[in-house]
Formats: sequence, C-alpha cells, structure tokens
Amino acid sequence: MLLCACAPSQDKKTSTIFHADETEISAEHYDLEELQQNGEIIAVTISGPDTYFEFRGQGFGLQYDLISDFAQKQGLRVRMEIAHDTLEMLSMLDRGEADIIALPIPEQAEHVLCAIQDSTQTAPKGWITRSNSTELAEALNKWFKPSIIQDIRDRQKKLLARAKRPTKHQPRPKMRDAAHGVISEYDDLLRRNAILCGWDWRLLAAQCYQESAFDPNAVSYVGAQGLMQLMPATASRLGAQDNVFDPSVNINAAARLIKELNDKFDDIKSTDERINFILASYNGGIGHVRDAMALTKKYGGNSARWEEVENYILKLSNATYYRDPVVKYGYLRGTETAGYVRSIRSHWQYYKSVTR
Repeated sequence: MLLCACAPSQDKKTSTIFHADETEISAEHYDLEELQQNGEIIAVTISGPDTYFEFRGQGFGLQYDLISDFAQKQGLRVRMEIAHDTLEMLSMLDRGEADIIALPIPEQAEHVLCAIQDSTQTAPKGWITRSNSTELAEALNKWFKPSIIQDIRDRQKKLLARAKRPTKHQPRPKMRDAAHGVISEYDDLLRRNAILCGWDWRLLAAQCYQESAFDPNAVSYVGAQGLMQLMPATASRLGAQDNVFDPSVNINAAARLIKELNDKFDDIKSTDERINFILASYNGGIGHVRDAMALTKKYGGNSARWEEVENYILKLSNATYYRDPVVKYGYLRGTETAGYVRSIRSHWQYYKSVTR
C-alpha cells in the first residue's frame, strides 16, 4: 500500500492526507507548530514486514521510513505506536494518542471526512490527520512526492542484499589457539565481564563470535557496532557511544546490558532457561520475547520454557499471531532470533569442550 499522489478536484482541496471527522475530535489540539515545539510526532500504524516493525531497537518498513523522512525534514523525532486494526487507529487519533495514521486508508473508511482520488489508483488511499491539524496536512502534502517511495525501496533492497550475504563463519567457531584453549585475543576481557553479568565466560565468547566473529570494527546492515554489535541508541544509553569500537568498552557495555536483561527475566526461575530468553531479547528485543511468552500462555503452553516460547517467536512473522490482541510489539523476523539462540548455545558447547 502506497501513500498516494493525488489529482486535482473541482469540489475538494487537493490532498494526499485524509482528515478525521471533526465531530469525533475530543482531545487537545496539536498541529505542526505544537509538534515542533514538543519535538516529536506520534504516528500509529499496523505492524507488518512492509509497514513497520522493530528489530534490535531500530524501526523498519515503508510506512516507518516515510514518516521518518518527513519528520527529519521538520526537525521532529518519531514515536511509533501499533494498533491492531483501522478502528483502533482512528480511535487513537480521536483521543489524541497519535498525530497521524501512517497507513493508507480507503476513503470509504468510517469517520474519514475527505480524500482526493489519484487517477492511477483503483481506490483513493492516504494517511489520516486530525481535521484541525491543517498545517500538518499541508506540510505533508508539500513534502510527499512519489519518487520518495522508490528511493526508500531502493535503500531497503540494498539493506536486504547486505543482510542476505552468506556469512563466512567456519563450521566450528573460530579459535585463536585451539591447542592451548585460547578462544580469542579478548579472552581476558570476556572473563572479567562475564563475572559482571553472571555468565560463563565461554558463553559470552560464543555470543561475541556470533555477533562479530571477533571483529572489533564490525558494523552490521542495521547499524550495530563493534564486537558485541551494540545498536547506536543502546550504546548511547550505556555510555559507550564515544568508544563503541574499543573492545573493553564494547564488551563491558554488552555485559551490563545482559545483566539488565537478566534482572528483567527474574520470573524465569531456571538459570539455564533464562539464558535463552536473554539471548533472544538481546537479538530481537525484550518486547517481542514477552509477546511470544504471552502467546504461549494464551495457547496453553509454559511461558517459562524456551522450547515452547520459541515456537511463538517463529510465529511472530505470521499476521495471525503478530496481530493477536495479546501482542504489543507486532511483527518479528522470528527465524533470525530463534536461530541466534540456537547458534550461540551450540558455540558455547563447543567452547566448553575445548577450554577450561
């Protein structure tokens, strides 16, 4: 679904943007000037691989990229909210919980006041603002050009191409000196920081190998950095942003992040089980893991047992499940997160077999 470029009309003002019916407006008015004063625009959409999803704290999807492009040009931050259907999005807009619906909606949708039909489309579609946000609608219409969509799709293809490059990992994890049980040149750092997060140092080494193959200058296709592939926002929160490629800083920040995740999963009583949940959260985000736990519980499973929760991690790429009412964080590429946990567990077992 695309944001439409609209053809002129004799009866209506040409607009790419729909407006919610004025009779529905009950919340405080926020137009573009107020948004710029606050520095943030709140967009609501429906989660999906082609609309919006979050991975490692970074947003992806066409609708996210579009609203981010507009917001950047207006000097605004974007806060994304997820709804399960059109009615919920419209209700959030009416209550002032969102400033814009970042999803094309047919003109026939309930509460829509007006839209201009694009002559190239079978039905008029467009984003929705509140009817009293005239400055915001005008700015959106001035900003939008069909070429923006193609530019975004071209960038997405480049990212996907990088994501799908075959990894050059060896069949067994890399060892610096297998004869003497040396995993990497960072073993001492890994030992010290493993104490901080309460892990076997070889588990931390297995995760480091999975993340970067012990390359301190590694940068992933989503922008993760360094040995433990910290996302920029995470590195900033942990005070590591200025030296994120320094092995000691990067590993220490990752260990503190693991400790935070460990504390957040204190409801998982088994230490060994908790490792799986921590690893999955490090990769896919704690919100997605909690969603999978909620689905497991809903369908009668044990939400503290990874083998059962993993099944719903995988199902979070299926709209039937990522749009379930108990799911708050939407779509996840579950195969990547499930595979991440399995690979690290396998590497860990190997490292334990060849080191002390």
